[in-house]
Amino acid sequence: MASITVHNSLKPGSAVPFVPREQGKVSWYACGPTTYDLSHLGHARNYVSTDIIRRILMHFFGFKVNFVMNYTDVDDKIIIKARRKRLLELEKEKPYTPEQIRELVFKAFQTYAGSNLPLLTGAGQSTVDEHTYLERRDAAYGSVLAGGTLSGEGKPGDAEAKVKMHLGNMDSAARSLRDGSEFDGGEEVLLPYLDSLYKETIDTSDQTIFTNLTQAMEKAFNDDMEALNVLAPDAVTRVTEYVPQIVAFVEQIIAKGFAYEANGSVYFDITAFEKAGNSYARLRPESKNDKALQEEGEGSLSKSLEGKKRSGDFALWKKSKAGEPYWPSPWGAGRPGWHIECSVMASDKLGEQMDIHSGGIDLAFPHHDNELAQSEAYFHQCDKGEHTWVNYFLHMGHLSISGSKMSKSLKNFQTIQDALATTYTARNMRVVFLMGRWNDGVEISPDMRKQADSWESTVDNFFTNTKAKLAEAGATTDGVKNLSLEEGTGKGLVSELEQAKKDLDTALRNSFDTPGAMQVILRLVRHANIYMNDKAAEPSLQAVEAVARWVTKIVGILGLDASAQPPYNGLGWASASAAAGANLDPQTAVKPYAAAYATVKADVQALNITEASVQTLLQQQSPEAEFAELEKSGERDVEKLALPYLRATSRLRDELRAIVSTLESTTKQAVLTLSDRIRDYDLTDLGVQLDDQTDKPSLIKFVPAAKLIATRDEKAALLADKARQKEEARKAREKAEEEKWAKAKVSPLEMFKGDAKYQEWDAEGLPSKLADGSEVPKSQVKKLKKEWERQKKLHEEYLAKFGKA
Repeated sequence: MASITVHNSLKPGSAVPFVPREQGKVSWYACGPTTYDLSHLGHARNYVSTDIIRRILMHFFGFKVNFVMNYTDVDDKIIIKARRKRLLELEKEKPYTPEQIRELVFKAFQTYAGSNLPLLTGAGQSTVDEHTYLERRDAAYGSVLAGGTLSGEGKPGDAEAKVKMHLGNMDSAARSLRDGSEFDGGEEVLLPYLDSLYKETIDTSDQTIFTNLTQAMEKAFNDDMEALNVLAPDAVTRVTEYVPQIVAFVEQIIAKGFAYEANGSVYFDITAFEKAGNSYARLRPESKNDKALQEEGEGSLSKSLEGKKRSGDFALWKKSKAGEPYWPSPWGAGRPGWHIECSVMASDKLGEQMDIHSGGIDLAFPHHDNELAQSEAYFHQCDKGEHTWVNYFLHMGHLSISGSKMSKSLKNFQTIQDALATTYTARNMRVVFLMGRWNDGVEISPDMRKQADSWESTVDNFFTNTKAKLAEAGATTDGVKNLSLEEGTGKGLVSELEQAKKDLDTALRNSFDTPGAMQVILRLVRHANIYMNDKAAEPSLQAVEAVARWVTKIVGILGLDASAQPPYNGLGWASASAAAGANLDPQTAVKPYAAAYATVKADVQALNITEASVQTLLQQQSPEAEFAELEKSGERDVEKLALPYLRATSRLRDELRAIVSTLESTTKQAVLTLSDRIRDYDLTDLGVQLDDQTDKPSLIKFVPAAKLIATRDEKAALLADKARQKEEARKAREKAEEEKWAKAKVSPLEMFKGDAKYQEWDAEGLPSKLADGSEVPKSQVKKLKKEWERQKKLHEEYLAKFGKA
């Protein structure tokens, strides 16, 4: 069998064979979130893509995966966010007058502009205020706001996104200054200003100002992951629970000569590390001397730390300044550096070597390169050469928006909570991510969304139709078993299924090629749909079911069905309501369906229809007995338990529709109204769709009620809009008609006599002299004569229609 290959960031280029350290087992450490804010779609891209690969390894290839993830709950961003939040709370408690609040926000406004938007406050310009801001903004940054770049060349990127973010904060602050709501609209400019004034006054011996934030954001992150059907880690770690181990880890690196203490901080010595025969920046060697990335990796609070031998050396332990959390260490009160956290936690859980380390591509340098260096320094043994800490580094591609990565720091993001509430379902979002390779960048475009929606709709309809056809036939066959390539009309479809299995295996072995896998599924479903709808031959439901069950298994493995559980041996999406119903006793579970049938039966009886076919159904149908047999057999699938009542309801409706043409008009209208109500309300509200078929019973389909109700409401809205337009057109016609005859009522003899422009008229009522006594010009007389003739004709129509009265 072909081996699995994977794109390994440690070995750029083609995918390489994936060979875990221990056969059948995979050890994996994933960089988790820094818990200082809500997670956004960029995080969803990272963690959902990671989850997809993990699921494929576990449930398709059968590996036992030990998956560890951390929460970074000590970090510069956390410190700044929590501290500023507290400072703003304290500021709001002060007994300021409105004038003092305004002065505070105005100073913050000016300071923010000077720090972040230099073109607003350049040399020779007066002080910017809330009144001059908009004009100054448009003059300085109008091209960026219009989608251009700061330089005027190329495409916009992170720099332009950052400018837009700062302008957005200034816009809000300027508005707040103009309308007097300073604290509410000026927060984003106030926070850094207050921090610059008072950060050292915060008592950080009580760390709850930080832990309150991180614990709340950790819970929000976990809620988001659950909503996205991301599997929980096998183990989680938090920096705050590992500080003593981090101190010991740093001491060991110092002891081996790869780090040094300076002014209460400890730095990794890159030169010493390389002299010992080790490689630094193996993931991104081209970024090794990138000062901007180095500074970003160190954190904004670390710029004032001193004592580095070389600019590229990075902090393992940071001396804590006033206003920062701290822990004891041999070097004084301080806190861990960002990179050392993951090294210690991953090594504690997985040892001195692991199979996979993963994270977003933006972490490759310096975070992951620094992790590798300090971990390999910790485990370094002089006589054994360079240590390998990670065998495979998997980096998930960015999610971009308007050319720049989606980022909290750029504020160009949509939170996962907001996206799920307004734009996506969890399944739809996962389909979008599956459409792109995990290691490629993704920019969500309307075309990509359309493709994802089409894919999901095609598979969704296939499942619904297959289940309905099988239910119509009376039972499922478990078509996966005992199905031969030589069997009757279904052999062609079975052959397509076998090829799809091979193609999918090839795609997933090729570095988890999910776009290829999605195409394999789509092609097979389309073949099955064509086969199922072929009226020239009686399709083999066994073959169709086999396809549906295999597709069900694969979409389950890919995490597209939050209600399903391994080994995903069902058929179609597992109904969340059915799963909930499985915990109910059958009598309770089917009560809504039994009630709907009882209502329909009573309403049909009230019509007093004497046709024998209708009376036979009313008297002889016994869904209760059919249900009792299913209950006795131990059946707990709510959809199957509900079918006796749904079939009985559908048969009554089908028979009413069959005889409606023979009924007298009043009863006919009542039957048609009832028939529509059963389909559009009684059953729709239960999540049941009836598809009318020619010369066949209606097809019963289980579809989420919310989807059916939304479709019904959309249809009703369209009809209402059409009726409104029709009524408006009718009123417009009536108005035009009224205006026409009101005008026609005027005799041509009188039509010009009320006009002050004239003072004399001839015998036919045509003007002969203007108001000033001069003759009406001949050119004007010609024009007036034409108007007079049109009015004469119109007036004659009026007299013919209404008479002289």
